[in-house]
Amino acid sequence: MTKWTAGALALGFALWSAGASAQTKVSIGISGWTGFAPLVLAKEAGIFAKNGVDATIKKIPQGTRHLAIASGDVQCAATTVETWIVWNANGVATKQLFQLDKSYGADGMATRAATASIKDLKGKTVAASAPGTSPYFALAWMLKENGMTLKDVTVVNMEPGPAAQAFLAGQNDAAMTYEPYLSAVRDKPDAGKIIATTLDYPMVMDTFGCTPKFISENEAAVRAIVKSYYEALDMIKTDQKKAYDIMGADVKQSGEQFGKSAGFLRWSDAAGNKAFFSGEWQTFTNKAADLLLEMGLIKQKPDVATLVDTRFAAGGGS
Repeated sequence: MTKWTAGALALGFALWSAGASAQTKVSIGISGWTGFAPLVLAKEAGIFAKNGVDATIKKIPQGTRHLAIASGDVQCAATTVETWIVWNANGVATKQLFQLDKSYGADGMATRAATASIKDLKGKTVAASAPGTSPYFALAWMLKENGMTLKDVTVVNMEPGPAAQAFLAGQNDAAMTYEPYLSAVRDKPDAGKIIATTLDYPMVMDTFGCTPKFISENEAAVRAIVKSYYEALDMIKTDQKKAYDIMGADVKQSGEQFGKSAGFLRWSDAAGNKAFFSGEWQTFTNKAADLLLEMGLIKQKPDVATLVDTRFAAGGGS
């Protein structure tokens, strides 16, 4: 080996090492919810890596995602706005950074055909995830809007996928679920019907957040994560088939099936985030905190301003 070749190899290794070290490692906890799929796309399409983020996506049920944050297994996560309130109230310090999506019919309640209204569920059995999750909160929200409480029904704790499968198999009087599982109910009307969705009750909106420690120590990486998410949304617009195929494969759907599920929500770009944090987030968070107090999931209402860090939402991180 010549000195020149050896030098070139050494230089190449040095450059590779510098590039590798520039990648900030982060583990992100999510579920198979359609709204989170652009995070998967950013990972699988190499967008995170291009922007200097070595991201690991971990599928963790919403009911235990905060435990993964508390243990340090993940530093960031995606979940519904009201869930962050519960996590912080229970000692898991996190800050929401940007909005991911808002449900437009992608979350809902399935009931038997004979159920004429939500009020008819009094004394009936409803499958929903555990307390501290979005489906459980959505159930409480829908019941309250109909003059009822969780005490008026019997809740069987089941995750959204199994809840939909059990409902289709004839179990329980109703089920709380979301896309892509909700479409399984849409596709089998003989089993029941979707009596209400977030078109009727617009209260499911998701945000991305991290621990204060990760944010303070990795501001450049946080900006890169936000940038990567928006670039994933751009890819969905410019190369939809490829994007849908990638995101669908992650939840065992075809690209076409994924596209149908995605039709029931809206992902939020930089402009959408600016609008969201200019009033809607604050209004919803306050109303949600009041309901969580009534439900006994938090002991006191938080200062909502402490739950968010909006410096990065516009993509610039000023």
